[in-house]
Amino acid sequence: MFKFLEEKFVPVASRVGNQRHLVAIRDGFIAIMPLMIAGSLAVLVNNLPIDFYQNAMNAIFSDGTWKQWGGNVWGATFAIVSLLISFTIAYNLTKSHGKDALAGGAIGLASYMTFATYGDGGLTGLTTGTGGIFLAIILSLVSAEMFSRLSGNPRLLIKMPAGVPDAVAKSFASLFPAIITVGILALIRTLISVLFDAPDVIGQFYTLVQEPFMGLTNSWVAALILAFVPAFVWTFGIHGANIIDPFMQTINLDAIAKNVEALEAGQVAPYIINKPFFDAFVNMGGSGTTIALIIAIFIVARQNKQYSTVGKLSAAPGLFNINEPLLFGLPIVLNPILFVPFILTPMVNVSIAYFATKVGWVPAATVAAPWTTPPIINGWLVTQSLSGAILSVVLIGVAVLIYTPFLLAANRAAAKQNQQ
Repeated sequence: MFKFLEEKFVPVASRVGNQRHLVAIRDGFIAIMPLMIAGSLAVLVNNLPIDFYQNAMNAIFSDGTWKQWGGNVWGATFAIVSLLISFTIAYNLTKSHGKDALAGGAIGLASYMTFATYGDGGLTGLTTGTGGIFLAIILSLVSAEMFSRLSGNPRLLIKMPAGVPDAVAKSFASLFPAIITVGILALIRTLISVLFDAPDVIGQFYTLVQEPFMGLTNSWVAALILAFVPAFVWTFGIHGANIIDPFMQTINLDAIAKNVEALEAGQVAPYIINKPFFDAFVNMGGSGTTIALIIAIFIVARQNKQYSTVGKLSAAPGLFNINEPLLFGLPIVLNPILFVPFILTPMVNVSIAYFATKVGWVPAATVAAPWTTPPIINGWLVTQSLSGAILSVVLIGVAVLIYTPFLLAANRAAAKQNQQ
């Protein structure tokens, strides 16, 4: 089976993981991740569910004015996320083509703005915020491709005389490609508005496409797939997060934003599936919930010298969700004994976490904590609830039980090998 998958599956998965457009989407979201974490922490400051804290802040700053700070941070992060990613994705894709990345990013932003504005040129919270993410991704990719290809045409190049500063020369070199790219996309947007009576293209696209898609991905089956894919490809040494991350990011920010809006309105958060949910309850210690594997090694595999040594070396990185020492040190990659629990554990844990959130035992994740936040602490932060931390403890315990019999089998295999 391993030989077949290694020959047939691994090359395809490697090409997908390195596909230019998916890499641009992934890197574009990574570039704005510090801002998203800042916005999430502002939500935490405003809505920390501790009565003493809330009462004290209201007593010091009357009429809830103290929440303006968090609102301002949110307005500078989540509220303009579509504008940000239209620049960063186009920047990275243009850079991968070896063209003027800064110009490509600016043109990506301008191209999205041709669709985002309507009426007298106004913007809305939907078009600048998470409601425009899908179209921002599409338009940034299209504009970057158009600009990159046009930039390679010598007929469209304006050459400046020697001695002109590089910044000026680059600006004029990008002039005609920029005009053509933005002009064509603006024309397409105009035709859509006229022919289909759609003045608010992004709002209607959100209603018809993005919102139903978000609902489709907010299911147990979707959670199982998102848990299975990265663990499965990791067993062949392919970075699973790189493959699934572009998809995860497209649903992540809108899900967080809608959860925050619902909680502030006193409603139930509608979206369970998002990246903080996976970081807190599935990827504890890294893909495969490997913090539990380290614990299980200390409990039942101390006599296995290889596993014990790698477990000790992996403990510190594992606390911060870095598990490459385990993946390549035990190894887990191409290991027929650990192959099954490494894939099974995240699928079991995501199921437990999903239904625990679904029935209301644990609040939905609303805070995008850094992915390196240690397990259990992460569960408390993303849910703003002690029950999130308790669920993390329970899931680690379940994962230890899953890994234990396979580690015992590995011990027996190692003992037989030593006797030969």
